[in-house]
Amino acid sequence: MAARRVQRVAAPLRSQVLELLREDMLASEFEPGERLVEARLCARYEVSRTVIREVLRQLESEGLVTTVPNRGPVVTELTPFDVKALFEVRCALEGLAGALFAERATAEQREDLGKVLQRMSGTYGEADLAERLAMKDEFYSILIAGAVNPVIDSTLRGIHARVQMLRGLSMQAEGRAPETIRELAAIHDAAAVRGDAGAAREACEVHVRNAAATTLRELSARQLEHQEPTVG
Repeated sequence: MAARRVQRVAAPLRSQVLELLREDMLASEFEPGERLVEARLCARYEVSRTVIREVLRQLESEGLVTTVPNRGPVVTELTPFDVKALFEVRCALEGLAGALFAERATAEQREDLGKVLQRMSGTYGEADLAERLAMKDEFYSILIAGAVNPVIDSTLRGIHARVQMLRGLSMQAEGRAPETIRELAAIHDAAAVRGDAGAAREACEVHVRNAAATTLRELSARQLEHQEPTVG
């Protein structure tokens, strides 16, 4: 792997490396189940072992890295059961967040949600994965802030960190981009335009259920691709 030079200004080194390693995991530079060897990471990001260890501890707390006995830290490998469990909780919490946004969001937050959706509608189909993720994150950041519930906020942050590793599967699936825009438009209409808590909850749940189905389908396909060919 080529070295990823860290800018030694602005954000602290730890924060920069943390962001770079997350990006590389998302881009499949590190595959699920792959060992994260400190020496290789030090060389790749050109930082000390101390920084790498701090970053790995942070990613482990987020569920993105798992420490395996006799192997050390590895990229967390989510099973279909893990994925279903994550999306079940995400569905419930985002549904609640949508309902609370409909009831509690300020006029400015409602307007901001519409602006993000408008930008997504114009660029989402042609955007690369990183750009799509950034727009989705912005949409959800506004939605969750408008729910005004710190427990939902902190809990969803942990869930989204783990789901982030799977979003590449669902967001790049054929035909998923226009479906995503339609689903987010339904959330915006119910929560921000009409202020209908029940409809907002349902729209959020539909979006998560569809994302879960796509993710599980793509995960299954990827696992089949990586299976060893059987000897006849």
